[in-house]
Amino acid sequence: MAGAGEDDAAPPPPSPDRQPMEEAAAAAKRSRSENHHGLADGPSFRMEDLPAEVQPVIISLLPLKEAVRTSIVSRSWTTLWRFHCDLCFDVDSNTDDNSAHQVNGTGTNDQSTNRYNTKITRAKFMETVNSVIQRHSGIGINKFSISCDLHKEDSHHLDKWIRFAASSKAKIIDFHRKISDYRVEEAPHFPLEALDAQGSSFVQSLSLASVSIKPRSGICRFTILRRLVLSSVQIFGDFPGLLAKCSRLEDLEIKWCSGVDDLIVPHTLDKLQHLLIAGMDVQMVEFHATDLAHFEYKGRVTPIVLHGCLKLEKATIAFEASNVLPHAFNVIPSISPVKILIVRAFISKYGQVTCCFIF
Repeated sequence: MAGAGEDDAAPPPPSPDRQPMEEAAAAAKRSRSENHHGLADGPSFRMEDLPAEVQPVIISLLPLKEAVRTSIVSRSWTTLWRFHCDLCFDVDSNTDDNSAHQVNGTGTNDQSTNRYNTKITRAKFMETVNSVIQRHSGIGINKFSISCDLHKEDSHHLDKWIRFAASSKAKIIDFHRKISDYRVEEAPHFPLEALDAQGSSFVQSLSLASVSIKPRSGICRFTILRRLVLSSVQIFGDFPGLLAKCSRLEDLEIKWCSGVDDLIVPHTLDKLQHLLIAGMDVQMVEFHATDLAHFEYKGRVTPIVLHGCLKLEKATIAFEASNVLPHAFNVIPSISPVKILIVRAFISKYGQVTCCFIF
């Protein structure tokens, strides 16, 4: 009986098919353990091991806000963000309403509280921009962009920012003023004269919104400016003279600007390829553009004369009038080489009427 009990307690012999599987699993476990120790004991990757000129390039792939945050990762990373090539600042206009609701403790809209929080937000934003440009190296800037609500009394900040961008030889400069409370006031002045502080301008693209500019005869030639976009800009001074100094201008957009009675540019813009004019209260439009390919006009009925546009491919004319066709065909002699002509009429009773002519 005892012998029988001992035989019952003995473990069954291993299956011939199971033994190779267990050995393979044990070997895989040993391999994973060896690899793990090898990685832990071997040299690890560090940003500092890269060439010094490559490190800022990698950091520049991050948005500016995230790039600045990397300075807390390591002491050796503290200065890397200061070579970021794109300085883009944008204040979130929704923050004002949200913060006002938090202060009130309710969902009601208190106008005085909203204005107070807007003022605080604007002050913090300007402080942030000033802090960044003060610490930045000022080297290798490609784009300098600011979008915020700025009042006329804050123009000295804008002057400081643009002079920094000009001295840093920024290729792209965008300033879009966000209007938060729809108050009618004089727009802050954008200092065009700051762009030639060093005797020449390095700007290739300039986009402005809701500011004022004062072009003067003393401003240098914008010899490499290729793109100019003006939206809701108050223009004081010699605007045609400014365009005459943009000898390499390829893209020009003028939308809802004031201060220009006649948009007549007697000088030839032989590099201009795209011209958009919208919402302008002008008495006359006249350009000399031998390389113009696309022309678009939206606004009141006004005489349009385009000289030497032998390469014009597409023209879109949207007059705010009911008898738009006679006016549109008056324009055709100056754009006779055009291949596609689109004419739109905005009639309050019928909405928008569109006619397309393919020549």
